[in-house]
Amino acid sequence: MSPVAWWNGRSLQVRITVLAAAITLGCLFGLATLAANKLEPLLTDSVDKELLVALGPAVAEVADGRPLTAADPVQVRVLDISGGSMDGQPRTKLSASEISQLKAGLPVQSDGSRWLGSVVSTPNGSQRLVVVGAGLVGFAATVHYGGLWLIVVALLGALVAGLATWLVVRLALRPVARMRGLVRTLPPGARLPLPASRDEMRALAEEFNALLERQEEVSQRLRRFTGDAAHELRSPVASIRVQAEVAVTNPDPELAQETLSDILAEAERLSGLLDGLLSLARSDAGEVPPAEPVEVVSEARAAVRRLPAGAPDTRVSTGIGQAWASAAHQEVELVLDNLLRNACRYATGQIVVSVLASRSKVRVVVDDDGPGIAPEHRRKVFDRFYRVADDRARSSGGTGLGLAMVAETVRRRGGRVRVGESPDGGARFEVTWRAGTGG
Repeated sequence: MSPVAWWNGRSLQVRITVLAAAITLGCLFGLATLAANKLEPLLTDSVDKELLVALGPAVAEVADGRPLTAADPVQVRVLDISGGSMDGQPRTKLSASEISQLKAGLPVQSDGSRWLGSVVSTPNGSQRLVVVGAGLVGFAATVHYGGLWLIVVALLGALVAGLATWLVVRLALRPVARMRGLVRTLPPGARLPLPASRDEMRALAEEFNALLERQEEVSQRLRRFTGDAAHELRSPVASIRVQAEVAVTNPDPELAQETLSDILAEAERLSGLLDGLLSLARSDAGEVPPAEPVEVVSEARAAVRRLPAGAPDTRVSTGIGQAWASAAHQEVELVLDNLLRNACRYATGQIVVSVLASRSKVRVVVDDDGPGIAPEHRRKVFDRFYRVADDRARSSGGTGLGLAMVAETVRRRGGRVRVGESPDGGARFEVTWRAGTGG
């Protein structure tokens, strides 16, 4: 198993704990390293301060010709300029270069001791080098073990941070675990109780309840659509079966011809119904062809020419030469054909198709002089299998899917479809597309 797969397989609590412990360990380890590097200079600086405190009185005593006083635990020596002993004690182990550094006022470290010196003139005018020193017993061990202890403290700090993070995350996720348990036992139609506090858990519960509501709406629509589809398919199939049985039991050629004509009409209705169902299914599945500029004026005129013989008088009214919409060619054909077929079923004398365009959108308005659509039906007329007058729609050949396909086709392109009252007293259907760039 790869590290990424292993990591993705861990729980959120484990991942947060590991990350917190790793970040804490990195920070503490960096601080420990920095402190270990600063430990030796810190110790030597403290020794130098003590040596400087002892050096001042010693210099004053030598300059005044007075005897040196004890300065335990600091060792005080008086040397000549070359480093020779002038206080009756054995010669120091300081080298010539170290003597030069001491004369320059720089501290030196030699033979386990730290030294600091200063050149002073005696009362007789001779030059003396006064040096003070202190032993550094255990200095190296202090630096070494101090660094190790800092690393140990960093590891313990990371462990404590990891345990604290584990407990905090566990407590923080406890409401989520309770919500998960509620979701598992939630009965159909129920909603999660909202926490009293207005925090992230309340927002999560609200979003989940909204998701449940949308899911139930989708399920209801699916059940209604499935039931309506089964009902609609049953009618033409049953009619075809009955007509076929009549043709079989009655060998009369004239009756058989009439029966075959009825079967053909029902088969065409069934085919149209299946085409509509497939189109809506593809739309629900998100199958959207790429958009392209479509010239709507010419498409409207072509749709009028496709109307069957005997259709009401239909004309295209537009004050512009061309109007380009951002859609697919087959989508514009489907919308115009369904709107015109719907208008033909109810118009009594004429149908007017108006094409209007602006810089940002293209509108197609279809007006008829039929009975119109009552206001209480206008919000539902684009629902699948919805009919304002069920018996009239069936007798005219409608399936209840045409306007639903129009609405789905236009809305998935970011457009809008509305229904209202025509100036001629009938129905007005208005479709709006985003404007496209024509060439």
